Amino acid sequence: MSQQHATEVAAGQRFEFGKNWAWFLESLNDRRIDEAVTSLRDLLEVATLAGKSFLDIGSGSGLFSLAARKLGAHVHSLDYDPQSVGCTQELRRRYFSDDENWIVEQGSALDRDYIQSLGKFDMVYSWGVLHHTGDMWRALENAALPVVSRGKLFIAIYNDQGTASVRWTKAKRLYNKLPKGLRWIVVAPSFWVLNWRPLVKDTLRLQPLKSIREYGKAGRGMSFWEDLIDWVGGYPFEVAKPEQIFNFYRDRGFELTRLRTAGGTNGCNEFVFRRS
Repeated sequence: MSQQHATEVAAGQRFEFGKNWAWFLESLNDRRIDEAVTSLRDLLEVATLAGKSFLDIGSGSGLFSLAARKLGAHVHSLDYDPQSVGCTQELRRRYFSDDENWIVEQGSALDRDYIQSLGKFDMVYSWGVLHHTGDMWRALENAALPVVSRGKLFIAIYNDQGTASVRWTKAKRLYNKLPKGLRWIVVAPSFWVLNWRPLVKDTLRLQPLKSIREYGKAGRGMSFWEDLIDWVGGYPFEVAKPEQIFNFYRDRGFELTRLRTAGGTNGCNEFVFRRS
């Protein structure tokens, strides 16, 4: 699996999410961890996950696996990107060394047999991951498999903006095809397209760059620059309208318990479903 990932990266078919997450871990601090814990607790509408099992499909940096473990869950983290697996293992080493209640391994959301082999979980979590697999609808199907009866499924999928999403797909594909020394050609204009409005507001309020300095306070504890590169480079890339996700899981026996839309932006629509 690691070799397949490396081949896809070399061919410009996949972004190295794990390398980006490794940079993020260098700036990870207690404040960002606390924000992640609060975000997870609020979105799942629970005070604790004690005694619950939690599957993190696409653990990335490992931050939200860590948050779930801090809330008391038995955590199983998986990621396709070997460097993301390494990041999650590093957080486990730092905060829950040799903890038998936190498993970290490499795995693919597209491998139905593998996902089924993991068993059932009270909560399955996959934030901003399944649209990067290269086969989003198959990944969405597989993510539902491990959810127990009355269990919760929490996913976040990029909002479909029509032609704008098509343009971003082309930009992301170009970023990954370019030699690393030339990727600024895509990053620089993308920075201004994404941020010129808040930057202008900051300047008019005599608080230049405030939106960048306070970016991590938005709720998920992320870093501005890592998120920028993650967005620009994030490929494969697929999108969906909120009603498509709702109908997809309704037809599979899930009820929507919480929804937070991206409000027409290029961000993620967040869904919490409960299996009936």
